[in-house]
Amino acid sequence: MQSIEKFYAIKIHYSMQLSKEAVLAKLNAISKNTLMETLNIEVIDFGDDFLIAKMPVNSRVYQPDGVLHGGATVALAESVGGFASHIFLDNDNFIIRGIEITANHVKSVKDGYIYAKAKFLHKGRTTQLLEIRVTDDNNDLISFCKLSTISLPKK
Repeated sequence: MQSIEKFYAIKIHYSMQLSKEAVLAKLNAISKNTLMETLNIEVIDFGDDFLIAKMPVNSRVYQPDGVLHGGATVALAESVGGFASHIFLDNDNFIIRGIEITANHVKSVKDGYIYAKAKFLHKGRTTQLLEIRVTDDNNDLISFCKLSTISLPKK
């Protein structure tokens, strides 16, 4: 039986068979008619153990006082975790669902972009734990998030 580490290496290798641009285009194409499209979330980079997306900060994602809404930040974080699961886990046989997310917002933003970088802290067969750091254009920490996901067999 194949070890879980070898499985993930094969999954990443399979994703890498396509060019990085092709993988990014596929990830962004699945956002059509979803919350990710509504919030203009775009996956912009990934590597062996991370995935990064960005979202513009403008009046569409403001709180009433004109700063970035924490809920929009959390939507970006959960989306990035979902995208990371999509390319790093076995989504041919499993569906991945978020089961818990926490966010600590440490700085406000009024304009520009925010960037969310997801990294796995734990890649279990059933549950996964991701760290998601949300930063601004100056690479200042805006929010620190943790996302727990679960892999459920497709029926």
